[in-house]
Amino acid sequence: MKIDRLIGILSILLQKKKTTALELAERFEVSRRTINRDIENLCKAGIPIQTSQGAGGGISIMEGFAMERTLLTSKDMKMILAGLRSLDSVSGSHYYGQLMEKIKPGSSDIVTGSDAILIDLSSWNKDAIAPKVSFIQDAIEERTMLAFDYYAPSGDSHREIEPYYLIFKWSSWYVYGFCLMRQDFRMFKLNRMSGIRCIGRHFEMRSVQTPDLSIGNLYPPEIKVTAIVEARMKWRLIEEFGSDCFTIREDGRLLFSGLYSDEDSLLAWILTFGDQIKLLEPDWVKEKLLHIANKITIMYGDD
Repeated sequence: MKIDRLIGILSILLQKKKTTALELAERFEVSRRTINRDIENLCKAGIPIQTSQGAGGGISIMEGFAMERTLLTSKDMKMILAGLRSLDSVSGSHYYGQLMEKIKPGSSDIVTGSDAILIDLSSWNKDAIAPKVSFIQDAIEERTMLAFDYYAPSGDSHREIEPYYLIFKWSSWYVYGFCLMRQDFRMFKLNRMSGIRCIGRHFEMRSVQTPDLSIGNLYPPEIKVTAIVEARMKWRLIEEFGSDCFTIREDGRLLFSGLYSDEDSLLAWILTFGDQIKLLEPDWVKEKLLHIANKITIMYGDD
């Protein structure tokens, strides 16, 4: 994993006066090209690394440089460890746990067994997701193209992409990359991907900005919804839309008002309430709900 390797390289450089790209490549079981890219990233992060060619040459940190531990407060360290624990929850290995062990020595005043923040990034099917996360992360680092079969509401398809970002959002993992079929950047949900593999081609980095993951950008709200919801479902409205999305009627029921992005998601959302919701508008959604209800009645009536 990249973060583990970068800190490992830095640790070696701080302890040894000089090493070589070949030694680091063998130590971390990656290519010399990857090590050179890691060194470049460490330089960008402000670590003064110098390289020299020829006999006796190699990679080293400029003389006189030392990392000052006091730059990190106790709170800083706790946040770092919380982040590492969260990555370990989905990595499918113990890379980050081992990294935490490297940080802990001499930090007994910082690392305790009662850390206040616990983050678990694993999904319901962790055994299937963890290998995909690790595989895609390696492909991103090596700039290797990915191929996979994708299953979406619009239908099944085969995709080939240049992967750029792994994203955890809405309790799920996604990969963001340039899709050759669409000739544009797209985001794919890992749970819907199967047969993921590298196709043996490297790609040159495109000009890509960090994706805008705001709800308004990805799913523009277009459908105005008004509904009466039973009071016992208040918790759900607050959880999904906040406490300002409804008013309490005289009969104790809740008058909900909000915006939804697409028809299919709206219909699915309403149906999950069962008989605890009555849609007021829009009328065309009410008609579709009646159609679905009639089909369900016929389906089970035949039994």
